[in-house]
Amino acid sequence: MRTKRWARVLAGVAVCMVSSACTLLQLRHESQQIVASTVLVGVVQPEAASSAPIVVAAYARHGDELTLAHCTRLHEAGGFELIVPNGSYELMAFADENDNLRLDPAEPTAHRGDPQHPIVATGTGIVGDLNLRLTRGEAPPLPVGTDFSNCGAKRTHSTQAGAIADLNDPVFSQDYGSKGYWSPLEFYREAGGNIYFLEPYDPKRIPVLFIHGAAGSPQDWRYFFDHLDRTRYQAWFFYYPSGAAIESMSHLLSWKLLNLRMKYGFEHLYVVAHSMGGLVARSFLTDYSAMVPGIDLFVSVSTPWAGESSATLGVQHSPAVVPSWIEMQPQGRYMQTLFDRKLPAGLDYYLLFGFKGGVTLVRPNNDGAVTLASQLRTAAQAEAKQVYGFDDDHVGILSSAQAWAQFEAILDATGKTAGERMRSAGRVRLELGYADGANPAPRTNTLWLRPLGRQGDPIAIALRPDTQSRDLGPIPPGDYTASLIDPAYRAEPRSQVVHIRAGESPTLPFTLRPQGVLWGYVSTRAPDEPVPAGLFVTPATTIKIESIRLRGPGVDRQLQPRSVASLDWFERYLDGHDDAAGAQFFFVDLPGGEYTLTVQAEGYLPYEERAVVQPGRAGSWKPIVLTPRP
Repeated sequence: MRTKRWARVLAGVAVCMVSSACTLLQLRHESQQIVASTVLVGVVQPEAASSAPIVVAAYARHGDELTLAHCTRLHEAGGFELIVPNGSYELMAFADENDNLRLDPAEPTAHRGDPQHPIVATGTGIVGDLNLRLTRGEAPPLPVGTDFSNCGAKRTHSTQAGAIADLNDPVFSQDYGSKGYWSPLEFYREAGGNIYFLEPYDPKRIPVLFIHGAAGSPQDWRYFFDHLDRTRYQAWFFYYPSGAAIESMSHLLSWKLLNLRMKYGFEHLYVVAHSMGGLVARSFLTDYSAMVPGIDLFVSVSTPWAGESSATLGVQHSPAVVPSWIEMQPQGRYMQTLFDRKLPAGLDYYLLFGFKGGVTLVRPNNDGAVTLASQLRTAAQAEAKQVYGFDDDHVGILSSAQAWAQFEAILDATGKTAGERMRSAGRVRLELGYADGANPAPRTNTLWLRPLGRQGDPIAIALRPDTQSRDLGPIPPGDYTASLIDPAYRAEPRSQVVHIRAGESPTLPFTLRPQGVLWGYVSTRAPDEPVPAGLFVTPATTIKIESIRLRGPGVDRQLQPRSVASLDWFERYLDGHDDAAGAQFFFVDLPGGEYTLTVQAEGYLPYEERAVVQPGRAGSWKPIVLTPRP
């Protein structure tokens, strides 16, 4: 029965420890592959307005032989993710104008990387900003007629955020959701991870994002969806391989929401998550939500806030380990640091839990899967605006009339609060022009609004790659210093003061001039610490970097990192000065060409890599991992 699914997941841990019946060999192989793979991330932009689906592929070159590593299909232009074994790759994309998953003559194409300068995936979790622009008439690197139907792309499935889906599709079934838990890599190659719509976006209705838990799927939310007032709300579903690392999936969620925010500019979003999905949601909210403003509500349902002891048993004794078990260990790093970062200010959080599970000799009070102690972790209750309990088991709570009625009341109360915020908010109209008159390469730039003459965090609004004129908001009323940070252009003026008032929309004009930029950072991960594919590795806090040197065409510059101090780096970038603060650095105003980057750090071997800089085109990024001296 559906209500027993999570119990079967926990029982599966025990089965794995004594039996090979749960595809142990495949699970062990996948676990090894996940930490020996990297996710390639970027944006594809068409040359002109087009509704054609797009295929994006990564391939390895061995002499004249090309081998496809992974490909995916997007129902429209936008963000993509590809997972590949560590190695060297080139990227290609094409507009599949006849939707046959085959490269046909004259279809617009794009490529990135070449035999001399490939894209190098070295186990850093992610290589980002691998952006592409489609053009017609260039010779593609792969032969015309190449078939892409057997490398992850499916004609009926899109991995671009906002794809319209049918909950009855087999890919959303309980069996397929279970596959995402026990075979996360295979799931990701076949279906990816995505936010799906059930109908076209409607700016008049508030999105409600549903996130499933371990071994779950969007079908878990059918009761909630069937009762949702769809004249006021639109349902979105985040579907992901739940056996993958939780932190990797929270970063994937942030990437998908960022793409949707840049495209639609939605002003409000409610997040409701079940079980382990609550952990994915919270990690996103604490780490990445600043780039997705307008999140007013977070509701967790039966979330194991203190972890699960059976995950520890699995990690310690199972011959093969599901990656998410590592983070689910109560005494592990993830659980021990989960509440070190707080939820965003102004977010309403409600905690819902179930208690229909009873007590056994080996399990304290629980809901049939998660203990009450884990659901009601003190730190989680302290953040909640209200805590509600229900006489339901772990999955049955998702079809509980009482739980739904409470959730509906929460929606109504939040809507009134959000409406008040909306009426008191203002907006800005951004106008961008390009000094060289060129059609810029795709990249993500950011409008920064810093409160003028008072304390407060800046507001960062990420912009679509094709932004030229757009209304942005809502923005709290106040006086701000507005600046534009672009990874390949210098914005003029450097900054300008803007007065934002309720109901008003002042204009912010900027002119962009191309410049060469190279930036990067040194990671906190030790070289011998496995990095799961898709994990965003944070900058180092303990490594003492002695110097960062860049040599290239007429350039020889060296930086000695200083201590991190507020937004000093921001001012330096706007002023056109190189800078290194902590583990992060950037070089600006570089001529185009090939450079050698060298990093020296106390107790580590020198690091050196080649980098290509092209003014007006953002370079890719990945963390730098240093090797300790013997």
